[in-house]
Amino acid sequence: MAEQKIFAGPRIRRIRNQKRLTQTAMAEALGISPSYLNLIERNQRPLTVQLVLRLASVYRIDPHELQAESHGSAAALKEVFSDPLLAGELPGDQEIVEFAEAAPNASAAVIKLFRAYREQAERLTDLNQLLAREGLATALSSARLPVDEVHEAFERRPHHFAGIEAEAEAFAASLDPGDDLYGALKGWLKREHGIVVRVLPVTAMPDLRRRYDRHSQRLFVSERLSPADQLREVAMEACLVRMATVVAAEIEALKLSSDEARRLARFELGRYAAHALMMPYASFQAAAIRARYDVEVLASRFRVSFEQAANRLTTLQRPAATGVAFFMMEVDNAGNRCRRAGARGFPQARFGGACPKLPVHAAFGQPGQIFVEAVEMPGGDAFLCVARTLEGPQCAYPERPRRTALLLACDLSFRDEIVYGAALPRTAAAGSALLTTPVGPACRLCERVGCLARAEPPVTRPLGLDEMTAGLSAFDFQ
Repeated sequence: MAEQKIFAGPRIRRIRNQKRLTQTAMAEALGISPSYLNLIERNQRPLTVQLVLRLASVYRIDPHELQAESHGSAAALKEVFSDPLLAGELPGDQEIVEFAEAAPNASAAVIKLFRAYREQAERLTDLNQLLAREGLATALSSARLPVDEVHEAFERRPHHFAGIEAEAEAFAASLDPGDDLYGALKGWLKREHGIVVRVLPVTAMPDLRRRYDRHSQRLFVSERLSPADQLREVAMEACLVRMATVVAAEIEALKLSSDEARRLARFELGRYAAHALMMPYASFQAAAIRARYDVEVLASRFRVSFEQAANRLTTLQRPAATGVAFFMMEVDNAGNRCRRAGARGFPQARFGGACPKLPVHAAFGQPGQIFVEAVEMPGGDAFLCVARTLEGPQCAYPERPRRTALLLACDLSFRDEIVYGAALPRTAAAGSALLTTPVGPACRLCERVGCLARAEPPVTRPLGLDEMTAGLSAFDFQ
């Protein structure tokens, strides 16, 4: 305690006011002068060890409370001021701590009000989705972070950019890479722009995938990445240099509201362009049809990762040369949805993607294994789902590896065109009907009764509070 200064002026003042003491009376009980106590209450002097022990003895105070009382409130207030609605008013950390210490009751009230606001915002989003599912357009909206705006812009449009596809095909033709696209890109960057590509060890670049040093004209790529991911990073840099004009035009067409959102969109389009270069449209689409959309076969044939091949399948929507209309979703093991995209836009209204019964969540139990399942929504829409875990960058000891799971799905009517359709289980009854798993768009929007996986009650039904009856779900409803 002697090594760390403790400033607890507001706490001392509250103790004094609660006990209705004057500064003179409290100072006398603590054995210090009233002027020194005044400095302590204004945080101009720290508490000494002797004074902390004296406070604990006289007023029965836990010494740890003097130091840790405001930490929880400060963390919660930091969350409050990170909301997009208050982003322009974000105070520094010290100001947040001072607010939490000086006015703990007011801080608690602000936190409580913010949580109520977030709950209402979530309910508004649920209502918006519910109305959209019924075909009723709404103007309901809320403040969004730039990353949320970009995600929404990509999710609501087809995952196909014709201008970038044409540029990628022209670029691939000029490179004529043969079987060594990585070497061809390194040579092009060096020859055309004087940029040298180097792979750096973890010790030299522990926190980055890729870094371009403008002064030395060197592009550094982390050795943490797999060969396929290293190729994508180099391809992204090359595509953003060569396709700057067409990428800028696509960003302009998205009509984003901030420079930060446009910067994030440029990164997403750079990744799209890299995939288009690594897996040229015509050859990839033809190979996908021949392989009946077997993702692992395509990944091997084009020397890319499972994630890259699956991502590319969602982009095959060129007029007169379309493929199966796949959509995809990537989640982490906490259920956070990292990315969503679709050949015709992510089918939010019909599919949702927030049901815990989807096979993408079961994939974490058996990493590397492919899960194939047919799911059926409450409205009767059915989808063929393929799920598999994805491994993040290589970790050093004792880092915890990053693992996510990818869901690749399409309408169940395409099952005969896809290799995974033959793996769907069927009933033993006559006719061998397909077995489907009943799922929902999200717990708040799903009215399935007796669902063991339900995490929240539906917003469309009142809770069933019957003390004499308990259902399978913790959230019974009428």
